[in-house]
Amino acid sequence: MTIEVTDANFEEVVLKADKPVLVDFWAEWCGPCRMVGPIVNELSDDYAGKAIMTKLDVDSNPGVSMKYGIRNIPTLLFFKNGEVVDKQVGAVPKGTLSSKLDAIL
Repeated sequence: MTIEVTDANFEEVVLKADKPVLVDFWAEWCGPCRMVGPIVNELSDDYAGKAIMTKLDVDSNPGVSMKYGIRNIPTLLFFKNGEVVDKQVGAVPKGTLSSKLDAIL
C-alpha cells in the first residue's frame, strides 16, 4: 500500500523509517505524475516488507518540496537511513525504478 506523506508526517514516515523509502513528489494536474502513480502502487506490492512507497502532493505540502529542491514533477527520491541516496526526475518505466530500489536494499 502506498502511504500519503505530508509536511506534518514526513519525518516520522520517511526519515525515521527502518526500510528504504521511495517518495513520489506529484500533483493532481501533472500528466506524467498520473503515469508514474500506478507504477509506484505496483512497486508497493512488489516490495512489501522490504521498502516503503509514499506519495507527497507538492501543492499541499510546500515545506518538504522546498527542503529537497523539488522543481520538476514527478520527482522520485529514494531514502535510506533518513538520507537521499538516489533520485529520478520525470516519468520512467517500472524497471528503472525497480533497479534503483534493488540497488539500495
